[in-house]
Amino acid sequence: MDIFISTFLKMFFIMTPFFVLSVFLTVTHDATSKQRKALAIKVTTSVIVMSLVLLFFGKHIFDIFGITLDAFRIGAGALLFLSAVELVRGSKDTAKVGDKDILQLAVVPLAIPVTIGPGTIGILLVMGATFEDTSSMIMGSFALICAVLVIGIMLYSSSIIEKIIGKQGLLVISKITGLFLAALSAQIVFTGIKNFLEI
Repeated sequence: MDIFISTFLKMFFIMTPFFVLSVFLTVTHDATSKQRKALAIKVTTSVIVMSLVLLFFGKHIFDIFGITLDAFRIGAGALLFLSAVELVRGSKDTAKVGDKDILQLAVVPLAIPVTIGPGTIGILLVMGATFEDTSSMIMGSFALICAVLVIGIMLYSSSIIEKIIGKQGLLVISKITGLFLAALSAQIVFTGIKNFLEI
C-alpha cells in the first residue's frame, strides 16, 4: 500500500496536472464540449500506454546503454528541476491548435511533451528500475495508471473546472505544483549523489 500511495502522489505531481489542464484549455479554446471529452480520452489512453512502456523497459534501457541508476537519478532530477522552474516562472511553451483536427493533438503535444516531458520520462525509467519484485511492479503500475486516470478525469471535466476555478486560479495552482516538483527533483538528485558517493 505504501508503494501505491508513494507512486501515485509522485506521478500525479510529476505530470504537472494543473499545467496540463491549462494547456488543454488553451488548445481547446474553440472546441465543443464533445470534442474536449473525446480528446481527453485519447490523451489519457496515450499517456497510460507510453508511461507503462517506459516503466517496464527502463531496466533494459539502462543495460543497453550502460547507465547506472544513480547517474540517471541525477540527470532526471536535474531535468525535472528545470521543468519545475519553468512552471513557476510560467515560461513553458503552450501549444496552438492551428488548422489541425483537434484529436491529432492527443499524442503530440498533449501527451508528449506536455504531460510526459523529459523529466517525467527520466523518473519513469528510474522508477521501473527500482521495483524489486513482480508485486511491487504491479502495484506501482496500478498507481501510475490511477494517477493518469485522475488527470484524465480532470481533462474530461475541464469545462466545469474552468468555470469554477477560472484561468487565474489555474495559473496559481500550476505555480504551486512547480514548487512541489522542485522539492521532489532536489530529493531525487540528493539520493543519486548520496548513493554515488556511498555516504
